[in-house]
Amino acid sequence: MSGSQPPVPFEVFGDGTAYLHGTKAALSIGDVLEPGRESNFRPGAPLRHVYVTQTLDAATWGAELAAGDGPGRIYLVEPLGEIEDDPNVTDKRFPGNPTRSFRTLEPVRVVGELDDWIGHPPEQVQAMRDGIAGLEARGENVIED
Repeated sequence: MSGSQPPVPFEVFGDGTAYLHGTKAALSIGDVLEPGRESNFRPGAPLRHVYVTQTLDAATWGAELAAGDGPGRIYLVEPLGEIEDDPNVTDKRFPGNPTRSFRTLEPVRVVGELDDWIGHPPEQVQAMRDGIAGLEARGENVIED
């Protein structure tokens, strides 16, 4: 599947029914992502939730900032249970959840991959990494999980 447009903050992907997950993990259609994986933003901390979004911008950030080697990837996923707003961004950083960021305690299934998405400019990615490092240095890299 194609996502060959630059990411636009807060723009819902497609018709608004798709969920996206950005990562560096190499996955296949039918694979299931389950809670308990290590956080990309708090090393050594397994997460109780799987995080998904309905915006290409948020998924792009997930792919670009994910821990690990290899290229970032963006998958179309299908939640297999209830989802809720992600409290780490909703009403804290972006009131009303314009990032369309969600989380679930249940697995999500990979149903496709965006193969030609366009990332953020390198200097913007570095600025985000620097900001995350600053939060970590100040002990403020808290994830409400």
